[in-house]
Amino acid sequence: MKKIILSLAVLFFVGAVNAQVENPVTWSYSAKKISADIYELHMTATLQPKWHIYAQAAGDGPVPTSFSFDKSPLIKLDGNVKEAGKVLKEYDPNFKSTLNFYANKVDFVQKVKMKAIAATVAKGKVTYMVCNDQKCLPPKDVAFAIKINPKG
Repeated sequence: MKKIILSLAVLFFVGAVNAQVENPVTWSYSAKKISADIYELHMTATLQPKWHIYAQAAGDGPVPTSFSFDKSPLIKLDGNVKEAGKVLKEYDPNFKSTLNFYANKVDFVQKVKMKAIAATVAKGKVTYMVCNDQKCLPPKDVAFAIKINPKG
């Protein structure tokens, strides 16, 4: 009986390990005060070695990284999301296109103007796709919430 239970436990553990979803991107979020009513929202992607994430203007084929922000009575978006990082450009024969992407780390920055000076949370979603030299993972949506605290 102990052997059967042990065997089932081992099979369950192996199955659970194999069923884990590959996730080579870690996201972090922060807000940086620029002036009394202007903030930068930073959405930073850190990638595992050999993986890359596509730029907002990725090229033809892969799903580009994109951001959507929930409407807020306290926050007004100021311009478009900017990218801070070393953009790589390379022809990809699989997509038959020259692609723009980032390896290691990229910081996406959205400037916002506060309509009222009050603590709030900027909420939204990032959609992205990552690849390595062997495969691409399906596009993924990740919700985020960034605290904006004018007093802290």
